[in-house]
Amino acid sequence: MAFSMMQLFLIGALGPRLVDDLGVSATVLGLTTTVGFGTAAVLSPVGGRIVDRVGPRRALVTLLAVSAVALGLIGAAPGPALLLAAVALGGLPQALANPATNKAILAAVPASKRGAVTGAKQSGVQLGAFVAGLPLAAAAGLVGWRGAVALAAGAALLAAVWAWRTLPADAPPAPASMPRPDARTSPAPPAPPASSGRHVPWLAAFSLFLGAGIASVNTYLALFGARHLGLGPTVAGALVAVLGVAGIAGRVGWSRAATPGRAPWFPGLLAGGAVAAAVLLALAVRVELLVWVAAVAVGVFAVSGNAVSMVLVMQRSAPGRAGQDSALVAAGFFAGFAVGPPLFGLLAERGRYGQGWFLVAAEFAVAAAVALAWALRDRRTRTGASA
Repeated sequence: MAFSMMQLFLIGALGPRLVDDLGVSATVLGLTTTVGFGTAAVLSPVGGRIVDRVGPRRALVTLLAVSAVALGLIGAAPGPALLLAAVALGGLPQALANPATNKAILAAVPASKRGAVTGAKQSGVQLGAFVAGLPLAAAAGLVGWRGAVALAAGAALLAAVWAWRTLPADAPPAPASMPRPDARTSPAPPAPPASSGRHVPWLAAFSLFLGAGIASVNTYLALFGARHLGLGPTVAGALVAVLGVAGIAGRVGWSRAATPGRAPWFPGLLAGGAVAAAVLLALAVRVELLVWVAAVAVGVFAVSGNAVSMVLVMQRSAPGRAGQDSALVAAGFFAGFAVGPPLFGLLAERGRYGQGWFLVAAEFAVAAAVALAWALRDRRTRTGASA
């Protein structure tokens, strides 16, 4: 999970250096996220079906190997064109990540422990943010940003070799008409028939607006710190690391607490907290210290919302559907990542970061409204089914 989105965090953390060295504008910086996650959104439904058919081990090895290639190309990019092409290639690992890792958990982890394990797994994304924002950003000061990206590419390649040698072998690919069960041991209790499948479009819509806001923060937080608040490039990159550490704690904690009875209410709660975090970013335009508090709050609330949505998918998906349902919800999240940064970039190009953060707050507010509407509808449906 860390390597699946490493390119996003590296581009965000190294944004000030990329803008200076490659001559890209703030708008083009946002387009890198649009290209990568637009590709991931398009590929996600297909990626989910592929994972359901070939198994998580093959998918995870492919994910890591392609991540290594994409990072290598980013490090070698002479200008915006190859940079955008490399980021597009990085959309494939993003499309495979949630379906493959969720299938692996369903196959190997007892139902009672899946929430905690899913939270730990999802926190891998924020581990990538921490690595990009602190050690790799610091390495860029010593070996240049290209050298830092090359280090990340080499690590991804080593991880692909490790995954191939150590993960349990997949069963032979099943025919498309004969999907394999998601769990060989300790299958999760099936959701009531009345609500089967209804969670997917709601969670996809929630993820769309949540992703739009998170992507804007990930892409522009370091640039905001360096250009608007006067922080140095390394200190500005540390903002991404702080967000990453807070996201790890938030994803593990909230996912562990997301029992089947409470989980439907968590997305709305977390999106509401994310609104407050975005408002703090807007206020940081005048009170610099608030940017650090806001970075923590984005990690604890906004970033954690995606992990809880994956817990809900695993709790509610029918047997044989976890990969496809995970991919469809992830597609909404990736579509938000594709849409959010270009809109923010139009404001950042004019130095209107305060307005940009209020735009992010509005995106989080819509996510909260969608999540609350689904939770209320889900409670009525489940109450009616049990009556």
